[in-house]
Amino acid sequence: MTKEKIVLAYSGGLDTSIILKWLQVERNYDVIAFTADLGQGDEVEQARVKALNTGAVNAYALDLKEEFVKDFVFPMMRSSALYEGYYLLGTSIARPLIAKYMVEIAEKEGAVAVSHGATGKGNDQVRFELTAFALKPDIRTVAPWREWDFKGRADLEAFAHEHNIPVPTTKKDPWSMDANMLHISYEGGILEDPWNEPPSHMFKLTVNPEEAPDTPEYVEIEFVAGDPVAINGEKLSPAQLLEKANKIAGAHGVGRVDLVENRFVGMKSRGVYETPGGTLLYHARRAVESLALDREVLHQRDQLAPKYAELIYNGFWFAPEREALQVYFDHVAQRVTGTARIKLYKGSATVAGRKSPYSLYDKELVTFEADSVYNQADAAAFIKLNALRLRVLNRANSKVE
Repeated sequence: MTKEKIVLAYSGGLDTSIILKWLQVERNYDVIAFTADLGQGDEVEQARVKALNTGAVNAYALDLKEEFVKDFVFPMMRSSALYEGYYLLGTSIARPLIAKYMVEIAEKEGAVAVSHGATGKGNDQVRFELTAFALKPDIRTVAPWREWDFKGRADLEAFAHEHNIPVPTTKKDPWSMDANMLHISYEGGILEDPWNEPPSHMFKLTVNPEEAPDTPEYVEIEFVAGDPVAINGEKLSPAQLLEKANKIAGAHGVGRVDLVENRFVGMKSRGVYETPGGTLLYHARRAVESLALDREVLHQRDQLAPKYAELIYNGFWFAPEREALQVYFDHVAQRVTGTARIKLYKGSATVAGRKSPYSLYDKELVTFEADSVYNQADAAAFIKLNALRLRVLNRANSKVE
C-alpha cells in the first residue's frame, strides 16, 4: 500500500532529524525534507544530504536569499516595524516564506500534510501553520512536539540511538540558535533566567562593542522609493546589500538586542538577537524619511507600524489586514528616496547626515537669521486658538470647585 507523503521543514539538527524518523516509524509517512537557504551557508547542503541518509524519500535545499530579502524583509522595513519597541522581527519574517515553499512542495509532490519542529510553547508553530492554512486550507499539519510521548532530552537521545541518528558528542552551547540573513536569535538554556547576561562568546554576527575599532566608520545608504539600493555608492541586489550591511555594522558591534517579549501564545520569553545590517538600514531609512515624509503621514505611519509588526510576529503575513496595510506603507514609501550617512562606533549607529530630492526641509523657514517667508507674529494667533479649549476647561473646572 502506498504511503502518504508529508513535507517536513528540516534544519539538519537533532530535533528535526528525530522528527523525520518519527514521522516514518510512528506515523507511517514518506517524508520529504525541505531546507530553505536563507543565508545559513554550507549547512544547507549538509542538511539535504543528512535528510536523505536519515530516510527521507526526497530532500529539497532551495536558495531563497534574494526572495527573502526582496519580497519579505524589504516590504517589512517599509513599515519601520518594531515589535514591542525593539525586535526587528528576524525570525518572524522568515517563517511565512518557509511555510509558503512547504505548501508548494507538498502540492508538487502530492503530499497531504506538512510538519515542523516548533514546540507547543512558541510562536513558530503558529506562523508555520497559519501560513499553510492560508495558502492551502485543506492541508494537514503535524506538530510532533505537541503529539509525541517524549518527555525530555533523554527520551529524544534514546530514540536517536535506536534509529542510528547521530547525536552530538561535544558539549552543546547552553542555548538554542536560529539564523538567517537578517539576524541570529538566541534563547533557552542559561538565557531563560532574564538576570543572566549573555556570554560574550555567544554572538556570531557582531563583535563585542567594547572590542570594536577605536575609529568610527561612516557609511552611506542610498534609498529609492523606500528600499535600500546602494552602500557607499555601490549598487547591490537586495540580498547582497543586506549581506554587506551585516559585515559593516557587525564589525562595529551594532545590532544587539536583549529583551523579554510577549509571545502570541500568552507567555513571556527572553530572546537575545543580533541584527547588524537590519539595524543600520533601520536608522538610515528613518533619516531619509525625516526629510521626505509629511508630518501627518509620518505620524500616521508610525501609529500603524506596531499593529503591522504584531501581525508579522503573530504569523499573519498572508492575512488580508496585513496585505491592506502593506498597500498603505508601500504608497507612503514612494517618497522615501535619498541618502543617509550613518556613523558606526562601538555598538552605536547614529545619523551623521541625510539628503533627499523630495526633502520638505526648508532652511529659509527654520533659520534663526532674517527671512522673508515666515511672519513670526502669526504664531501668537496660532497658539491662542490652540489654547482655547484648555482655557474653557480651566474656567469650567473653576466653577465646579
